[in-house]
Amino acid sequence: MRVPSTRAMRESFTFRAARRVPLLQVAKSAIAIVAAWLLAGWLVQGPPPIFAAIAALLVVQPSINQSFTRAVERSVGVIFGVVIAALLGLVFGSQPWVALLSAGVALLVAWAARISPGATNQIAISALLVLALGTATPNYALDRVLETLIGAVIGIVVNAVLVPPVLVPPARVKVDVLGRELAAALERLGDALETPQTPASLEGLLLEARLLRPVRDAAADAIRDGADSLALNPRSGRHRTELATMDGLLERFSPVVTQTIGMTRAVYDGYESTIVDEPAVRAIAEQLHRAAHDVRLAFALDAGPERVVDEEPALTRPLQIRTPSTAHWVLVGSLLMDLHRVHETLRDETT
Repeated sequence: MRVPSTRAMRESFTFRAARRVPLLQVAKSAIAIVAAWLLAGWLVQGPPPIFAAIAALLVVQPSINQSFTRAVERSVGVIFGVVIAALLGLVFGSQPWVALLSAGVALLVAWAARISPGATNQIAISALLVLALGTATPNYALDRVLETLIGAVIGIVVNAVLVPPVLVPPARVKVDVLGRELAAALERLGDALETPQTPASLEGLLLEARLLRPVRDAAADAIRDGADSLALNPRSGRHRTELATMDGLLERFSPVVTQTIGMTRAVYDGYESTIVDEPAVRAIAEQLHRAAHDVRLAFALDAGPERVVDEEPALTRPLQIRTPSTAHWVLVGSLLMDLHRVHETLRDETT
């Protein structure tokens, strides 16, 4: 049985996040709380508008779409919760044990109705708060529902009006990283076929190639977050085309990531020091460098100070090589199959 490391245990108990919430979102949450408190306190007479303030705080999310979803969950949860609390309060009175009973009943009702986890928790919390903070009467329950609706609406309005969040630029960064790392992996593989390699260098080559998968997954997650941030967003018009382009790049080059890892694994498994003298292998290495050039071109990336990316694709025709030696034909054949697929992907854009 694997024993968790000290570092893993320490990370599981930490209360600090890896990244801070944007300061703008913190400011919008504070504005929404104050506005909900003042407006709900003015419209709904009675106890302090705690339900409105809590709703406004929870509804301000990283995207307007998430804010709308959270507003619906919050509103549904409060409605169910206060109704359950009001009914139990009318039947059993305001004894302390009734609050616990209301929480249990709320959880059972949510489970039976297959309500989402967020709304389920809200039902139980609302039932507890209604019985703990006030008398469970119909008027009190109705006022708490109105408070929640006011707070939810204000949270959505504040999030939509005050610089509505757009997560397309972070997606652009992740996609650029994918393109840069994919091109670098192809370059490293081409270099490995041109110069003798040690077992340690082959291990590093394979490890770096396998890291392309999490880079690709991070780009996919960032694009999904970007699409979510544009839903219901008044600023979405000028960003949708850019996001669609990035999504197309990801879909187009995801197979190339798999093929690059496969080629690197083939080199790792079948490497022999004599392959650097094989004409077919040297030709494949040249094609890998050309493929890296075309990946940078497709992603509109700079090549860096040591390389210059031409404006025209370099991998423009299928590779033609002589029959390899019998010692290397398995490796050469494997590389040619994946290189052919890479060639087809890159050529599709230029034909």
